[in-house]
Amino acid sequence: MKIGAVFPQLEIGADPAVVRDWTTTVEAAGYNHVLAYDHVLGADPANRPGWTGYTDKSLFHEVFVLFGYLAAITTTLELVTGVLVLPQRQTALVAKQAAEVDVLSGGRLRLGVGIGWNQVEYDALGVPFEKRGARLTQQVDLLRKLWADPVISYDGRFDHVDEAGLNPLPGREIPIWFGGTADAVLRRTGRIGDGWMPQSAPDENARRQIALMRQSAEAAGRDPATIGIEARLTLGAVPEEDWRSFADGWRDLGATHLCVNTMNLGLTRPEDHAQVLREVLPKLG
Repeated sequence: MKIGAVFPQLEIGADPAVVRDWTTTVEAAGYNHVLAYDHVLGADPANRPGWTGYTDKSLFHEVFVLFGYLAAITTTLELVTGVLVLPQRQTALVAKQAAEVDVLSGGRLRLGVGIGWNQVEYDALGVPFEKRGARLTQQVDLLRKLWADPVISYDGRFDHVDEAGLNPLPGREIPIWFGGTADAVLRRTGRIGDGWMPQSAPDENARRQIALMRQSAEAAGRDPATIGIEARLTLGAVPEEDWRSFADGWRDLGATHLCVNTMNLGLTRPEDHAQVLREVLPKLG
């Protein structure tokens, strides 16, 4: 099982030197990949009673720009979005940005995608909040076509391309993984995904979800063994004495990847995140 680290963007701040030091420390420690969340805008909750989730005070580095920077200062780390809110973005532009990061990093991008939850963000980006699941499914198809051929034409329900293409091309099909826990996500992953990104414990519900994903893969004529699983260990939510058993539980369920999240541990300095990650990796086996 490959072990990665969650980029602690809500707590790391905006100093590029701090971002660089965290990243190079994680790579030197032996982590396989870095996973970053995606949000474009944060909503001000002042006039939104009952608002939950991220706000305008939540710091989010833009993932593709961040990964362009990380590509230049690393040599081995895989760069993973976990997850990009794909339906609120223009498909062709995402294809271009992802291809560029993959080219500049030497083929180290993995694109985790999801439908998101923040209607305020969708509205501001001029994209309908409804039917985002259907839009995402079509977007994955178009992304792969844009990465595969120099010129394509595409006439879909949500996207149209008329004899146009990307340059440079990534030279490969960038892996697309899905985040989310709904049965629809698991079926979609089985049909068309390269992997699934759960954020739960390795329990019986996770076992059921994996079984559904694999059944959907078989129904689509795919080999379930080719579909990856990336679990997430949030250190602040799991007692320290259970960290190893959490990782082992996901190994037993067939997880191919695990990423470690140090946010919400009460760390007061950005550099503390890297220090914790250095200490945790040997404990996970």
